Amino acid sequence: MGTEQPDDLLDAYSTAVVRVARSVLPSVASLVVRTERGPAAGSASVLTPDGFLLTSAHVVAGGDTAEASFTDGTEVTADVVGRDPLSDLAVLRARGGVPPPVVLGDASALQVGQLVVALGNPLGLAGSVTAGIVSALGRSLPTRAGRVVDEVIQTDAALNPGNSGGVLADSSGRMVGVNTAVAGIGVGLAVPINDTTRGLITTLMTEGRVRRAWLGIVGSQAPLPPALAQKLGRRTGLHVSDVVGGSPAAVAGLRRGDVVVAVDGRTVASTTQIQRLMVEGAIGRRMEVTVWRNGALVDVLALPRELSDT
Repeated sequence: MGTEQPDDLLDAYSTAVVRVARSVLPSVASLVVRTERGPAAGSASVLTPDGFLLTSAHVVAGGDTAEASFTDGTEVTADVVGRDPLSDLAVLRARGGVPPPVVLGDASALQVGQLVVALGNPLGLAGSVTAGIVSALGRSLPTRAGRVVDEVIQTDAALNPGNSGGVLADSSGRMVGVNTAVAGIGVGLAVPINDTTRGLITTLMTEGRVRRAWLGIVGSQAPLPPALAQKLGRRTGLHVSDVVGGSPAAVAGLRRGDVVVAVDGRTVASTTQIQRLMVEGAIGRRMEVTVWRNGALVDVLALPRELSDT
């Protein structure tokens, strides 16, 4: 005889997690990627009824095909059709039929303390479910490609190797993130599903890659001098801590110690805001960068180049 507990005997927390597991797990795949160094394991989710799958870019690094296995017994070969190391997202296309797709949510509506459920295949244990809360929002995640993924979700839902590429869902069973990393005990990170990443996913499905512009500055948010803050009507800018040698920023004359306040006529105070401007249309187009330097506002002209995938 089964020992499954009736739903009406479960507390509200358990009911929510059980509901998410029932609705989302069938759409989550255990992924084994073929690489030159041998098989690599991860997770993926079904994006569309015609077989597109979503995973993490680092899961499929070095591989072009993978075997996807689902909890209903479905097994199918999938081909990598696009990957974007900067966002740590990748898309595959299954060669056969797949279960129904996940429902995409919106991570921009998440709140700290909100219940989230992680679904994937950690340590080869297919169909695993863990639950926790949103511990923080807006984190930054250094990737293996040497880039930084911004606006990352931090959760205390247990993640382990093999969870990468799996689903982070809200209590309604909507996918709000792609599990991507374990930063420490009780610290898991996920790339958010929002308007920006939806656009990236669509581009990967249709184009196979995401073209971006690149300036080559490293920095962090810093307070502006009171007089400048009053003049600009805001308190912070982007303090340049480093300029990549030979980069468009270096050629334009940007220096360590500069405080960037505007790029292409738009106010900026973080690397995230600059990255949002570095779209395909910015490649090779002159952009005015306004910085605070030696007590004065200085305008320099930069010519962003295309960011390589490596």
